[in-house]
This record gives sequence, C-alpha cells and structure tokens, in this order.
Amino acid sequence: MTSLVVALCTTGASAQAAPQPLVADSGIAAAAVQLPPVPAVLDYQLGAAYTPPAGVTLVTRDSTATPAPGIYNICYVNGFQTQPEEHDLWLNQRKDLLVTGSNGKPIIDPEWPDEFILDTSTAAKRTRLAAIADEAITRCSQRGFKGLEIDNLDSYSRSKGKLTVDHNLAYAKLLQQRAHALGLAIGQKNSAEVSRRARNEVGFDFAFAEECFAYEECGDYSDVYGALVMDVEYTDNLPKGPFSTVCRSSDRPATTTLRDRQLVGPNNGAYRYDHC
Repeated sequence: MTSLVVALCTTGASAQAAPQPLVADSGIAAAAVQLPPVPAVLDYQLGAAYTPPAGVTLVTRDSTATPAPGIYNICYVNGFQTQPEEHDLWLNQRKDLLVTGSNGKPIIDPEWPDEFILDTSTAAKRTRLAAIADEAITRCSQRGFKGLEIDNLDSYSRSKGKLTVDHNLAYAKLLQQRAHALGLAIGQKNSAEVSRRARNEVGFDFAFAEECFAYEECGDYSDVYGALVMDVEYTDNLPKGPFSTVCRSSDRPATTTLRDRQLVGPNNGAYRYDHC
C-alpha cells in the first residue's frame, strides 16, 4: 500500500532469542545490520507519525518521517510503484521507467489508482530505478531507521503480463545490496508464495505482511523467516470474527497488530489500534 504503507505463525511457539547483528552478504561493502526484535509490539504509523502507545517496541513510519525515539524503527519505501505526490514527475520525466499497456498509457494499480507500476523488465531500467530508490533508502539511514520495508514486490501480478517475478526479484536484489551497505535490515512485503526465493535469492532479512491472517498466508512467510514475521490486520477485513479471535488463533504471527485501513493518527475518529 502507499504511505497515506516476529514470529512463527503459532502463538504457543517459544520466542527466539533476540537476534544478534549480522554482516550482510552482498556484492558491495556492507555495514552491520540489526534485525527487528522478536516477538515485538508493533505500531504501523504510515498515515501519521505520533507518540507510540505504551509498550510498543517496533514501529513503521514513512521515509519522510522521523523515527520514534528509543525503539526499533522500520522505514517504509514504495519500492515497486510510484507515490501519488510524484505523479507528474514520473509522467513528465521518467515515463520510460513505467510499465505501459497496449494503448501506451502507464498501467496503474487498480486498488491504488494513483500509483503507476515501475518497469523492472531490463537490467538497465532496474539500475536506473535503484538509483532513484536510493534517495529514499539513504534518507532512511540518515534519519536513524534500522530496518526497511519495501512495498509492492507483487507488482508483477498487476502488470498485465509485462513483468515477471524474476524481474522484480532481480530489482529487489539491488535494493537489498544498498540497504545492507547502509546497515539497514530489509523486509519482504507481499508475494508470500515466493518467500523461499525472496529469502534465498534476494537476501531479505524479515517479512512484513499485511493481512496474512485474513488471507491465510502467514505460514508461507513463517516457514521461511521463522520468528521474523510481523503482520498488520485491518478492522474492515476480519473474516473470522473480532480481533480477539485472531489473537487466540494458532495461525497468526506472535507479532500481530490491528489498525484502521487508512492508518490515521489518534486524533482522528477513525483511528484504531490493538495488538496481540
């Protein structure tokens, strides 16, 4: 999703010990990478950055925001699609880097119609796109974030056959290398069914899921990432009853949070937040 956007899928599983910093294995010099805490109390703050509720140990904020002090912060970057506020920039200056249909018009995400899909189909385009994404990734590092959430790995599924999973994984590898070079852990977002490849070929450090419980995908992530899975469910799509039912289930990650769909702040009447 756009910025307005850990644990085994078993509540009874014993928590892993806190991971130690690791040194990334990439094609360029890497800094020490600190993994997110597991399990954690997560707050997902893409719509507004506010003081986290008491007890929160992990927060995700947009790359334009400042990290919350004293806890582990993940930086959101829309890695495979454009941001709404950059609509004209991409159309006027970077249109050749957008996937276009047979009519020559850029293909959009049907659920987020103000987002274009980035064209990762060639090595040359992937290199240029990575250089653009590097602006946000560098900003995340400079502001003090420890992790990186790269959204829309599954954009190929909305490209009308113009992109493949191989294209996006190859592009993700470039982003992983840059993240690790700056000391940022990087998380897989979407495409649960290719988690094994994403972990092995790209080198993602953790998985950040949206609604993996609602769509019965949590196991696809946890089978690969173990405890390093965090999930956000939304109030408008709880198919199996109230959130308390989610928390009682053995099919959800230990790090599971409930938010309102628009991710607004506490001063908005639509704000909802809870966690297991």
